[in-house]
Amino acid sequence: MAQKETGSEEIKVITLEKKVQAKNEEIAAANRERLNQLGILTLNLVSSPGAGKTTLLVETLEKLKNEYRCGVIEGDQQTSNDAERIARTGVPVVQINTHQSCHLNAQQVQQAFDQLPMENLDLLIIENVGNLICPAGMDLGEDEKVALMSITEGEDKPVKYPLVFSLAHVLVLTKMDLLPHLRFDLDQCKGYALQVNPDLLILETSSFDHRGLEDWLNFLRKRVQEKRSA
Repeated sequence: MAQKETGSEEIKVITLEKKVQAKNEEIAAANRERLNQLGILTLNLVSSPGAGKTTLLVETLEKLKNEYRCGVIEGDQQTSNDAERIARTGVPVVQINTHQSCHLNAQQVQQAFDQLPMENLDLLIIENVGNLICPAGMDLGEDEKVALMSITEGEDKPVKYPLVFSLAHVLVLTKMDLLPHLRFDLDQCKGYALQVNPDLLILETSSFDHRGLEDWLNFLRKRVQEKRSA
């Protein structure tokens, strides 16, 4: 009897998980349709905690805010610290606190649209909760995922957490100014990343000395123009 109950519980859990995922995909599709109609390039930034997403984002917005109309959705379990940093750039930002959840979902993003000037945006950047696992397979309606990885994290992150790197179109390596002080094999890291995703564009950046920042900005400029053309 105990085995049957366990099996029944497993079926219920699996069924519930499928329903939740299906509902998220439905809302994500609606988000994508709306963003496409408005011509807004939407990126979903995914990384582990402390990879430097917010620092890079602040530098990005300071450089691009006079070229494009930008907006940001900030995801964190608690606090509005990162959203406050973004707000100081003058770019509209919405904070979402997920509390116990380790990722944003499509419904939360959809609700955030109501607090942003959606009719007047060219670029929307979603900074997901710091986690390489949970946000990886969760569609928010974005055009593409961007994986960020600090070189302080070790070379093998792409093969240890392959899903996000396989789904991303670009990998942004951060804190490159620290390379001379670390035992980090850059070529091996790139090899691991391309092993997971041979088409991955890899950018090397530092928000401290601004190396590679222009390459990242040019990537964004190109994608915004492509979105407008589409």
